[in-house]
Amino acid sequence: MGGSTAFLYHDDFLKYQFGPHHPFQPVREKMTLDTLRSLGAFDGDSDIVVPRSTDVETLMTVHFDWYIERVRELSAKGGLLDQGDTPASPGLYEGAVMAVGATVDAARGIAEGEFDHAFNPAGGLHHAYPARASGFCVFNDMAVAVRVLQREYGIGRIAVIDIDAHHGDGTQAIFYDEDVLTISLHRFGDRFFPGSGEADETGELEGAGRNINVPLPGGTDDNLFLHAFRSVAIPALQSYRPDIIIQQFGVDGHYRDPLADLGYTTRGYAEVARLTHELAHELCEGRYLVVGGGGYDLDATMRTWSIMYSIMSEAPIDRQRLMELHDWDSPLSDRNTTLKVLDTIEEVKQRSLPLLEMVIRYA
Repeated sequence: MGGSTAFLYHDDFLKYQFGPHHPFQPVREKMTLDTLRSLGAFDGDSDIVVPRSTDVETLMTVHFDWYIERVRELSAKGGLLDQGDTPASPGLYEGAVMAVGATVDAARGIAEGEFDHAFNPAGGLHHAYPARASGFCVFNDMAVAVRVLQREYGIGRIAVIDIDAHHGDGTQAIFYDEDVLTISLHRFGDRFFPGSGEADETGELEGAGRNINVPLPGGTDDNLFLHAFRSVAIPALQSYRPDIIIQQFGVDGHYRDPLADLGYTTRGYAEVARLTHELAHELCEGRYLVVGGGGYDLDATMRTWSIMYSIMSEAPIDRQRLMELHDWDSPLSDRNTTLKVLDTIEEVKQRSLPLLEMVIRYA
C-alpha cells in the first residue's frame, strides 16, 4: 500500500500543560516518540517533522481575535479559560499555537505531496469553540487545518472522524451547517461530558446529513465499537468519497483510562487504524491525517498511538510486544449494553446513512 508517513513533534508541545495533577499530561506525546524510536519505527529521523507554530491570521480562520488575545494574556498571568478544567498557565499559549501549527503543517504537507500520512500527537483538541475553551482544549487544530485545506488548496470534500470517548462538540458546532463530513463515535448519557452528540444531530443547511453521531453507552467493548465503526463510519466515508481523511484518535475509550468507562483495547484501536488507513488509500489516494486527543492512562496512550503509527506507516515493529500488557483482562459488554449499542447502530444507519447518500447523490 505504501506511502510516506510523518510524525510531527516539537518540545513546545510540553508547554501545553495545566499543572502536575491535571489529567492531561503532554509527556505522553514524547513517550510515544521515544517508544517508536526505540522500536526502530523511523527511517533515521527523516520521518520526524519539526513543526512551526501557527500565526494569528491562520488561527483567525476559526477563532475570534479577541479570544486569541485573551488566551495569550491569561497564559502570561494565569486564570481560567472555561468553567475550571482548562486553567491558563505560563507557556500554555505557546504550546497551543504549536499544537495547531503541527496539524496545519501536516495538512499542508499532505496537500502538497510531501508525505501521504501524518500524525500529530498534540492535536485533536475537539472541544474548542471559536470563542471559548472547553475540556482541556484551547484552539481547535482540526478546524483550522480544514480551513487551510479549503482556502489554500481548494479541497472540497473533507472528512473528520472522531473516536475519542468524548463527543467533539466544538468541531461539530463549527461545521454543523457546512459541507464537511463529521463522524463521531463516543460515550453518551449519564451526564457524561460534554453531553452533546445524540443521533438526531445530523447537520443543517449545507451540512444537512453530513454530521453523524454514534452515541455509545458505558461498558461498550471492542466488538461493539468495531461493529459500529464498520456499520456506520465506513459506509459513510464510502458514500462521501473525501479528498482527505482527518482522524481524531483519542484513546480515552481504553478500558484502563481513568476518565471514561468504555472497554476498548489496543487491538480494537489497531483495527480502526488499519481500516481507516485502507479506506484512505481506497478513497483519497492515501491522504490521511491523524491527530491525538484524549488519553489519560499514559502507558495505554503511548502503546496505542505507537501501534496506530506503525500501522499507518507500515513500520515493521513488534506490535504484539506493545499490546501484551493491555488486552487480557479487558471487560466484555453485558447483554443490556449490547442491545443498546445494536439499537443505536440501527437507528444511525436508518437515520444518517440514507440522508448522506441522498445529499451526495444530488450535490
